[in-house]
Amino acid sequence: MDVSYEGTKRELVTDEGVLRYHVAGAEDAPPLLLLHGSGPGVSGWRNYRGNLGVFAEHYRCYILEFPGFGVSDPTEGHPVLAAGSAVTGFMDALGIASAAMVGNSMGGIVAVNLAIHAPARVSRLITIGGVGPHVLSPDPSEGRRLLHDFVADPSKENLARWLRAMVYDTDVVTEQLIEERWEAARDPDSLEAARVMYGAESFALQQQSLLRSGRPPYWAMMHKVSCPTMLTWGLDDRMSPPDMGMASMRLIPDAELRVFPKCGHWVMIEAKTAFERSVLEFLQR
Repeated sequence: MDVSYEGTKRELVTDEGVLRYHVAGAEDAPPLLLLHGSGPGVSGWRNYRGNLGVFAEHYRCYILEFPGFGVSDPTEGHPVLAAGSAVTGFMDALGIASAAMVGNSMGGIVAVNLAIHAPARVSRLITIGGVGPHVLSPDPSEGRRLLHDFVADPSKENLARWLRAMVYDTDVVTEQLIEERWEAARDPDSLEAARVMYGAESFALQQQSLLRSGRPPYWAMMHKVSCPTMLTWGLDDRMSPPDMGMASMRLIPDAELRVFPKCGHWVMIEAKTAFERSVLEFLQR
């Protein structure tokens, strides 16, 4: 199916601002939500524009732009929490009781949290890296340390260094991609989201807040995820190394893990055809 940015974009006005999204696929097809990751210049469209046409042949696909990343209006609170509220509000507004979800990195964490706390909303779950605890790899990872560097000095050079760490094949990171992401990364809302999530001081404060609250981290509650789950990972992921996937596969009761060789953090881009085939097979069982 042919899709375009202008042909698929929509807006939803809420009490907390405008949520922007893309939709494609037959209106009576089962719903599939595509939830994007974090990082400078990110958007749902940039994450999934290459996959939308394939998935829309089988599903009513929704790419939701999370608040505070320069596309949808910003809201109060931590970006991950704001994203979770945005997903449930979006589903309620569009009359979607339950949906399969694909979540890239932060989007996977958002979907896992929904599957834990609102299990009826998530029928099946596919994550792309980013979910779970570090077991053998250092934390913060190389990719996260490069994000710290970008937040401390938001330059095009630091952005390019981080982008190249997201992939196995650095030819994927073209000058056009760098320029596109740099233009978006300079947006004040995008910079603020990056600072809150990846600034060294903010990261330390988040860790202290979690310890003081006495609440377990989300991954310690992943045994409560009851829906069928497929964890997808790039073998050469330098943002969230694949040992995290091994832990998540053990923690989630009905989970399987698929690891793609010669692939970094952006599985849906670097392993596009194999990823799409795996997702469709998993969803259509």
